[in-house]
Amino acid sequence: MNKKMITKDYIQNAIRTESKDFAKIQERFTEENIRLLHATMGLATEAGEALDALKKHLYYGKPLDKTNLKEEMGDLFWYLAIMADTLDIDFAPIMERNIEKLKARYGEKFSDEKAIKRDLSKEREILEANA
Repeated sequence: MNKKMITKDYIQNAIRTESKDFAKIQERFTEENIRLLHATMGLATEAGEALDALKKHLYYGKPLDKTNLKEEMGDLFWYLAIMADTLDIDFAPIMERNIEKLKARYGEKFSDEKAIKRDLSKEREILEANA
């Protein structure tokens, strides 16, 4: 069948895949998950604001507002602190494992080839160590 999909058809087909077990979803809205949701929503928002500042510089020719970018970084750290507190973790082990993962991925220097041919199992093993 080669008929053109109309908006109404798309919407009906799309919502078939929506998770609608609202009772189970509501059970998952624990204090911890609400804090994690707040943190991740904030991270997305602040990252978008940083991206918008760079877009204005690159595409509209506005001066790069480094003060604003620093503010957005601070806001990102703030939301990461909420996430860290909620998960009862410290930044240091996360940063250390991240560097270990990057060393496993690239060795001592980035390359396009290594970025494409990643050993995801090895990276996961590093991330799960001492988790």
